[in-house]
Amino acid sequence: MAETKPAGGILAGTRVLDLTRVLAGPFASMILADLGAEVLKVELPGTGDEARGFGPFLKEESAYFMSVNRGKKSLTIDLRKAEGQDLARSLAASCDVLLENFRPGSMARFGLDFETLHQLCPKLVYASISGFGQTGPYAQRPAYDVIIQAMSGLASITGIDGQPPVRVGSSIADLGAALYGVIGILAALGRARESGVGQHLDVSMLDCQVALLENAIARYDVTGEVPRPLGSRHPAITPFQFFEAADGYIVVAAGNESLWRRLCEALERPELVVDERFDSNARRTANHAALEPLLAAPLRRRSVDDWCQRLGDAGIPCGPIQDIAQVVTDPQVSARGMIARVSHPQSGELAMPASPLRFSGEPPPPAPRPAPRLGEDTDAVLGDLLGLGEAEIARLREAEVI
Repeated sequence: MAETKPAGGILAGTRVLDLTRVLAGPFASMILADLGAEVLKVELPGTGDEARGFGPFLKEESAYFMSVNRGKKSLTIDLRKAEGQDLARSLAASCDVLLENFRPGSMARFGLDFETLHQLCPKLVYASISGFGQTGPYAQRPAYDVIIQAMSGLASITGIDGQPPVRVGSSIADLGAALYGVIGILAALGRARESGVGQHLDVSMLDCQVALLENAIARYDVTGEVPRPLGSRHPAITPFQFFEAADGYIVVAAGNESLWRRLCEALERPELVVDERFDSNARRTANHAALEPLLAAPLRRRSVDDWCQRLGDAGIPCGPIQDIAQVVTDPQVSARGMIARVSHPQSGELAMPASPLRFSGEPPPPAPRPAPRLGEDTDAVLGDLLGLGEAEIARLREAEVI
């Protein structure tokens, strides 16, 4: 049987009962696993997390699933069955954290809601991630990342003005909720260890995405103008955007007056420094339409590498617009160990982003464990944590509880 003791890491000794699926919840529990927590991922017998069916596939294993479920243990329990609910309650009693992302009300139907479990396990930190939160008029609505990107206002400020709205290229609403979820879990876990009392963390994807609008709401409140998409531009700093070079695209960010002067010198356009239309950041932003072609013309004359060298030597923040193939071979990304190659026992090796967290008091993180195969740890976890014998586990499997 597989061992159930926690691996090393800053959260070693913390056990998480993970009742999540697809992305927001699994990404949150993967962060906890990366930090050393023992994560027990509960999946439906036979099918598992529906993300196991999302492509692309590597020898019949979902690369999508593997990329957000590394380092966990999988056990299969049918929470629709009374005996399955009993097993989950018993497991919760041996855990520090329970994480779920069912629609509000579902956990109560399973007898696994916070109020029920708080009576059984007062120290348990119980975290719920949902589309719209546990309260409010939208609470029962289904939600996916693209729905939240639309309803949060994010899609309205993304893309190019005058063109149809577009989705951000990663599932930022799911990932934002996952990150806020982990922050809340760690805060509640600290309080529970001080006080002996856990609490319920209610994380709404919509709330989190509104929180991540940065200063768009403040700008609207102050100016009365509804923010619009600006392409790659910044709403308050100019120049701070993508430009076309001779062989690709470069980003240039001149965030103060000193950088602006140095940029004009590097572009051999010193007259722009004294042009009254552009002699302050506020005026450059107001007169952006006039300024952009004056910067774009010289930038198109040299290659991306040439400009990165020239502007970099002048201390001007800049960089190439890299595709994913370039990112995975980037020397800085490699030096930081940010591409992990994880060996899966069935499908082979898969590249994925590593954890970006580095701690001075901790050793370098070990190579990540692969995502689990469906139910591979069921017998070990039920035997080690709940003391179930082989005969009882076989009976539960025959009854399709596990």
